[in-house]
Amino acid sequence: MNSDAMNTPSPHAPRQAWLSLLAQAPRDLLATHATPVIADHHFEWLRRPETGLAMVRARIANGGDRFNVGEATVTRCVVTHRPANGPATAGVGWVLGRDEDRAQWVASLDALLQVPALHPVLSKAVLAPLAEALAARRAADSARADTSRVQFYTLQPEANG
Repeated sequence: MNSDAMNTPSPHAPRQAWLSLLAQAPRDLLATHATPVIADHHFEWLRRPETGLAMVRARIANGGDRFNVGEATVTRCVVTHRPANGPATAGVGWVLGRDEDRAQWVASLDALLQVPALHPVLSKAVLAPLAEALAARRAADSARADTSRVQFYTLQPEANG
C-alpha cells in the first residue's frame, strides 16, 4: 500500500467526529440544544433504547498487546428520519451509562446531521456550542490536575557528596 492511500482521510471521519462530540457532551447541554431541534422532525425507531455491556480494551504501554480492562454499561438506539425531499437517514446513538434520553438525542441529531440541507445549520447551532463546552470542561479538568503535578526536575538533592 502506498503512503498516499494511508494518508487519505476516511469519508466517515466527519460523522465519527460529530458522534464522538455528541456522545461526550454533558447531558444538560445536549438536552438544551437537542430538544428544540428534534421537536420539529419526525423519527421512527429502528431499535429502541436498550442498555447493555461493552468490553473495554486497552493496550500495554499504549501500543503493545491488547487486554480486557473490564466492562462498561452503555445505552444504544437507532432512529430513522425521512425528510420531505430526500432519502431517509439512519442515526445511531451510543452513550456510556444508563441514559435512554441521551442515546435518543444523539441518534436523532446524527440522523439530522446527515441531511445536507440541515448540516450547516445544526453544525452552527448544536455542534459548535457543544464543542466549546466540552473544550472548557477539558481545560478545567486539566487545570485541576495540574495543581497536583509533581515536577521532579525541581527537587534538590538531599546531600552533596
